[in-house]
Amino acid sequence: MIDILIVEDNKELCGLLCDFLRMENYTVSIAETGEKALSLYEKYGARLVLLDINLPELDGFAVCRKIRQGDNTPIIMLTAKADKEDKLNGILSGADDYIEKPYDIDILLAKIKGIFKRRLLLDIISDGDITLNIADETVTKCGMPVNMTSKEFELLRLLIENKGQTLNKDFLFNRIWGVDSDSELQTLTVHIKWLRQKIENNPKNPEKIITVWGRGYRWENENESF
Repeated sequence: MIDILIVEDNKELCGLLCDFLRMENYTVSIAETGEKALSLYEKYGARLVLLDINLPELDGFAVCRKIRQGDNTPIIMLTAKADKEDKLNGILSGADDYIEKPYDIDILLAKIKGIFKRRLLLDIISDGDITLNIADETVTKCGMPVNMTSKEFELLRLLIENKGQTLNKDFLFNRIWGVDSDSELQTLTVHIKWLRQKIENNPKNPEKIITVWGRGYRWENENESF
């Protein structure tokens, strides 16, 4: 999953913003249209979306509403539109914040850091005896720490956040490793095996990470069935 998705059709402005964010060690992807933004978001996800309103064809309001249909990812709208109606429309579409252009990059960076800090402090994901702390990427099972790599943590988080849904293997691989990764799909199978060894009571007969043959994997609580 990338840190920040920039949706901006001004190439020069987009490039400058991307450079600043990468200097702050954020992973960044760029989309110049609403359609490409939604495609990238579906493939990789994002922890924050910086979204311009004036986009060709599908505008920022529509992109914001589409993302909000199934996700609570923070969205900051960046736009030259400064009237009250547009601000209200942005908020009603689901935006978390609204910054007018031209903006001070230091203020924008401060807002971004603030959003990440608040979400990390609040993001504790629990299901059954498994608890994930997003802030420091730690996992506990029955209150005891479980040692995990960053990729294992991201994979486990994605499965739990989509509990009850069968996630396609290609979808999981693209979200965790990226479509341009040099790794192979078999890497996903290996990581699923490692996760089971760490969190399942009986890795050979898993009750949490279920294989859906021919499709992918599903997370389910051992007390639930689907």
